[in-house]
Amino acid sequence: MDDQHNYIEVNRALWDEKTRHHVASAFYNMDEFLGGRSTLKDIELGLLGDVSGKSVLHLQCHFGQDTLSLARMGAKTTGVDFSGEAIKKAKELNDQLGLGAQFICSDVYKLAERLNDQFDFVFTSYGVLGWLPDMKEWAGVVSRFLKPGGIFVLVEFHPVVWMFNNEFTEIQYSYFNKEAIIETLSGTYADRGADISKTEIGWNHNLAEVMQGLIDAGLNITSFQEIDSSPHDCFRNTVEVSPGRFQIKGLEEKLPMVYALRAVKQSALV
Repeated sequence: MDDQHNYIEVNRALWDEKTRHHVASAFYNMDEFLGGRSTLKDIELGLLGDVSGKSVLHLQCHFGQDTLSLARMGAKTTGVDFSGEAIKKAKELNDQLGLGAQFICSDVYKLAERLNDQFDFVFTSYGVLGWLPDMKEWAGVVSRFLKPGGIFVLVEFHPVVWMFNNEFTEIQYSYFNKEAIIETLSGTYADRGADISKTEIGWNHNLAEVMQGLIDAGLNITSFQEIDSSPHDCFRNTVEVSPGRFQIKGLEEKLPMVYALRAVKQSALV
């Protein structure tokens, strides 16, 4: 099998397995979430603003904690993920909490085959873009599902982070999207000891590739941030420099860890 050309099937098998471990992990802390804790971080909350009464499409939602956190804020939410296991769990959580969210199992690129709405907001965050090969096509999907004047919010790990090996001891990959990165890794960011060892296929997308894709798709970028810490402790060799701010040990204050942007869909391309 040519893994690169079957990346959807390869990565779906990985995320189906990850979901089983993530649901039970301390990282996702299901007890606190069910008790009312929001999983959204200050970065995205600041960019989203008041979503009460607004329609929100959450792309690559995993098993729905952020989607349901938005629903708790009064948004009418739709979460999308390609993992059947993740969407199954998201629907279970939604039913348990009675939040009225909708969940769709779909590859992002094929979402138009399953959904025909447009939304006030499209949102996606943290470790999402690297699973998609084509940023131009992805940006077209974002634009397709935004109402004119609708807002897109992206919070993502910085492509500089993905240049390093997993231990952050050396530069291993290009900053630029040169080729698919195919690896077989053990464990998962949410549970290092998890009994998982599956192939994964990803791509490193530099900032210009992402931003130009959005511009070409008719979105006006109104806010852009680069942030020197991650609010998620999901990398190896980290240190918590202040509550909820994680950096790479030995590289504190030296790396951009996260970037975030807010964009508005233009009424027509100019």
